[in-house]
Amino acid sequence: MLSYLSRSLSFRLIAIFILLGGLFVFGTYKAIQHIYNSDEIRGLVSGHLSLHVNYVREDIGVPPRIDRAIAITERVPVDIRIFGPDVDWASDPAFPAVADLDFAPSPRFSDDPGAWADELPGVDFAQQYRHTFLRMRQGGYDIVVSTPRISETPAGLPITWFVLGLGLSLLLLGYVAVRWLFSPIAAIRKGAAHIGRGNFDYRICDIRQDQLGDLATDINHMAADVEKMLDAKRALLLGISHELRTPLSRMRLALEFCEEEETAESLRAEINEMEKIVVSLLEAERLNSRHTQLARTNVVLGELVDELIDDFFSRDRARIEVDASASGLVASLDEARISLMLKNLLSNALRYSKPDDGPVKLAVSADDTEIVMSVTDHGPGISKEQAEHIGEPFYRGDPSRARTSGRTGLGLYLATLIAREHGGSLRLLDTGGRGACFEVRIPHIDA
Repeated sequence: MLSYLSRSLSFRLIAIFILLGGLFVFGTYKAIQHIYNSDEIRGLVSGHLSLHVNYVREDIGVPPRIDRAIAITERVPVDIRIFGPDVDWASDPAFPAVADLDFAPSPRFSDDPGAWADELPGVDFAQQYRHTFLRMRQGGYDIVVSTPRISETPAGLPITWFVLGLGLSLLLLGYVAVRWLFSPIAAIRKGAAHIGRGNFDYRICDIRQDQLGDLATDINHMAADVEKMLDAKRALLLGISHELRTPLSRMRLALEFCEEEETAESLRAEINEMEKIVVSLLEAERLNSRHTQLARTNVVLGELVDELIDDFFSRDRARIEVDASASGLVASLDEARISLMLKNLLSNALRYSKPDDGPVKLAVSADDTEIVMSVTDHGPGISKEQAEHIGEPFYRGDPSRARTSGRTGLGLYLATLIAREHGGSLRLLDTGGRGACFEVRIPHIDA
């Protein structure tokens, strides 16, 4: 989760917004505090409050006049309580008793340099239930003024909660805005994933008129260009492969009239290798085409293996050990291509295994979800460097031996394509010693 957030552009932008917002609020607070603590503001606030206090004192008089206090509460949204030797009056019955209020000089109106105003002599302050009480003493009487009225609750939430709510609202708004701003990224990632898997006809839709929209448009154009280049490459390769068949056929016909048997045999081997390359290239391009359709039929795995050995490996039957635990299984497969895949795997195994090394093992098994086919030999094995190139076209681990051994470097490449087209995979297993084991796993589709 944390790694995802650290890579998310939306999260980074929101974090920047929070940081800048926090710095703005902190700077604003300090600026206001500085202004309030200035001598001009302190004097202004203290002066106005002093005028207000003096006005109440003079208007009520000594001894306090209740009628004047009532007149003040009618003009100003405050409540007044007068307490003394012969009077205990309040403009609101709910006005708290003077003894219940914890009066003290306010730190905002003192000699403290950090205070907001100068000290007001003869005035004490108290806080209770979001009301502020000012107590003035004159002539043995306590005059207490409450603001706002006792019957009124200060509107809104406390400033802290208000600011917090505002901040969260702005954060939510920023999150929604950022999500909307970067919403095309999900479509762009999906399109890039499809194109990366070779689906070059996929196009990113719902493109906006902004920089991300320009990026999506560029990706669509790139996919179209790559698709055109691949189509042109396939057309050229197929054309060359088809054109090569004619001169190869002529060469084979001419060899029939060659009197030197040794020369004819050498040329015949070369022609056979060229024909193998042409056939393999044609099959590879068919499998790579997005229009490829597998000719799936109901295939009995045991019969497929037996026919493969009879047709191509009758001379090496003694060197092949078959473990077909799923021999009676019927599955939906492209029989011709599965046979070609197993033929290539067995040919490689027999080529690099000596008769004295032990038999090449062909195993076929299945469960409810997968068909597993493996070919294991006891040859010299495959180095780590060579294993990294398994399945690449025209890759030959030992180029010096490739021509004499008849290798084209396309066998494992075709096997990989065939497994992939069936929805499966081909991989090289770790044998822990000599030899190599190629395993093919294909999803099991009931016939």
